[in-house]
Amino acid sequence: MHQPATLGADAVRALLHLEDTPVRRMAEGGEHATWFIGQDRVLRLATDEDVTLRQRREVALRDALRGRLPVPVPESLASGEWAPGLSYTLDRRLPGRSAEERQVSGAGELDLSGMLAALRSYGHGHPGPGDPDGAGAGDGGGSGAGAGAGDGNRAGDGTAAAGGEFRAGTGPAALPREPVRDPAGLREEALRAVGRATVDPALDPGLVPRRLAAPPPPAAPDTAVLLHNDLKGEHLLIGDDGGITGVLDWTDAALGDPAEDIAGLAISIGAPAAVRAAALASYGPEVCLRGLWLARCDTLVRLAERVRGSAGGSPLPLLRTQRRRAWQLTPLDL
Repeated sequence: MHQPATLGADAVRALLHLEDTPVRRMAEGGEHATWFIGQDRVLRLATDEDVTLRQRREVALRDALRGRLPVPVPESLASGEWAPGLSYTLDRRLPGRSAEERQVSGAGELDLSGMLAALRSYGHGHPGPGDPDGAGAGDGGGSGAGAGAGDGNRAGDGTAAAGGEFRAGTGPAALPREPVRDPAGLREEALRAVGRATVDPALDPGLVPRRLAAPPPPAAPDTAVLLHNDLKGEHLLIGDDGGITGVLDWTDAALGDPAEDIAGLAISIGAPAAVRAAALASYGPEVCLRGLWLARCDTLVRLAERVRGSAGGSPLPLLRTQRRRAWQLTPLDL
């Protein structure tokens, strides 16, 4: 599929009707072409039609969740199309630094536990942004002091209302259903990954079969929750006190196994902190063990692919850091 060339600095200024405001392109790639606009805004340009669909869904979801999560989510100040069929969103920039650069504190773990609890509650049948009675606020942990709480009623706009609620299916406000992954298949992939190459010199090869000896309890068929579904470190902003000042990039949000978000936290903030946050959100050891299993298998497979020379993806040092975090010892391993 043909993709138009992304915009240059002058075209970005013209799109946003700017004059002297500084604009700066982010160095890293990804699904969006991303620009910093001045000191307090971020412009993200979708690069294809699929990303456009997910970006529009993301804007509606963030509006529905704002003020109902105990963590801030970005606010879209303007949106539209920068090329035919390709969307953009201009977001207010949130403070803080990436979890890859700053450690999460105990206060941050509490923030994340509140987010997990709220997503679980919100995903269990609560109406979404098109609900005129605002029933989606419900008991989903919305008493948290997320930034921009007063903007929650923006969810009533036409984009959000088109779907009526966040559910599995298609459409602007419909979320995909994330399939539950098979632990046995993941184990085989992880063992093959370790056998192909030295994926991490710091990894004890004997640790892998020991930690993956017993598969985790399977996910029950009725436990699907609302997932962020991409909780890597660059999407978690950390303040000076180690608390969460923002959770970014909700384009992969889905309904699925809560262990997926626990796995994301394990690779971002470490296995012990992820388990503590999940337990504080009232997730039991079965779900936590499944999250650790997913994170540990995923990190080995991604590392092996990168060592073999696969193009794209995260840098090797970051993948090894994520591997070490996910394989940290927790009380559930004893």
